[in-house]
Amino acid sequence: MNDLYAYHRPVMLGETIEGLNIQAGGTYVDLTFGGGGHSREILSHLSEEGHLYGFDQDLDAMQGAFDDPRFTFVRSNFRFLSNWLKYYGETQVDGILADLGVSSHHFDEAERGFSFRYDAPLDMRMNQKARLTAARVVNEYSESQLADIFYLYGELKQSRRLANTLVKAREQNEIRTTGQLADALRQLLGRDREKKDMAKLFQALRIEVNGEMRALQQMLCSAIEALKPGGRLVVLTYHSLEDRMVKNIMRSGNIEGRTEQDFFGNNLSPLRTVGKGTITPSSEEQQLNPRSRSAKLRVAEKQ
Repeated sequence: MNDLYAYHRPVMLGETIEGLNIQAGGTYVDLTFGGGGHSREILSHLSEEGHLYGFDQDLDAMQGAFDDPRFTFVRSNFRFLSNWLKYYGETQVDGILADLGVSSHHFDEAERGFSFRYDAPLDMRMNQKARLTAARVVNEYSESQLADIFYLYGELKQSRRLANTLVKAREQNEIRTTGQLADALRQLLGRDREKKDMAKLFQALRIEVNGEMRALQQMLCSAIEALKPGGRLVVLTYHSLEDRMVKNIMRSGNIEGRTEQDFFGNNLSPLRTVGKGTITPSSEEQQLNPRSRSAKLRVAEKQ
């Protein structure tokens, strides 16, 4: 693997850059800097007058920030997009990118607790300074709260049984590691679906710990206001919950997908979908980058 992408190989790089329709002297925002793969390519298309803001709340990502006068790293959750643009004196920008996938770097770092492949502390925080950890969710949330999380964020049909079993297990011993969590619930998962369901379970906990759906909603609403007319919003999604939200706001301008029309029946959405709607990774992309297999790319333009 190219050393540039050792931390995080950017998903659908060519399609993402094409979607942004980069203007050399424009101002752009990469809301999920990660390993810098997408940002590096955006910078290569900018002139000296152009500028790129890279957002990431992860301390590891900050270590890879570029030493380039055209680049500003913002260590923050992307839900605060509007605040930071105002702080830097930016009124509106030409393009915004968000890759909502979790970096392979996070899954590979056992001590971060994102994966059930390792027995590690139940952490799952994107922002290491945040107070809420997966261990607190697992040990302190009520049975009904856990069931809701597993159902809403993991789309697990047996969410109530999983929550009940987990509560009984923690009554015996506090659950502090990913291995203990997996052991407590493995009995409910059939062998044929164990890995898929365990992945959904861990996804649900990660979303809750990091407030991902609330942050995404805030970011998408802020992005509409932040874009110039003709500016592009490019978003990579990886599961149905976030994709539904992105699709709704690109089509209607609101999270609920509620369309409004003028007297003549014209759609009043502030965004216009670019292309046919959803772009999926090629077979070659999927072979080179397994992260991309569940990815969907959506592009919209500010009207």
